Amino acid sequence: MSLLHLQPGIERGTVTFAVRGPPRASRNEVAGVMEGALKIRLQAPAVEDRANEALRELLAGLLRRPKSAVRILAGARSRLKRIEVFGVTPAEVEALVRVEA
Repeated sequence: MSLLHLQPGIERGTVTFAVRGPPRASRNEVAGVMEGALKIRLQAPAVEDRANEALRELLAGLLRRPKSAVRILAGARSRLKRIEVFGVTPAEVEALVRVEA
């Protein structure tokens, strides 16, 4: 059982989950689960939406989806964000924690 809190989206084939993480890390990586949220470290600074774009690109690449399939639903200006990804299953998102952590 994962400590990551995942919710199926309103539309079929979407998963919603929380992401927590600081910008300006030494590298882009999934660093496990923290308080029910996927912990992700990003190199990009939190300036001019660069960290949000880097987050979308990282998740899209890891989940093998187009960047347009990853949306930030809430928390665009916060370290805690609510993410929705189209075209994935909860198992695919949970696999990020097992592979990257």
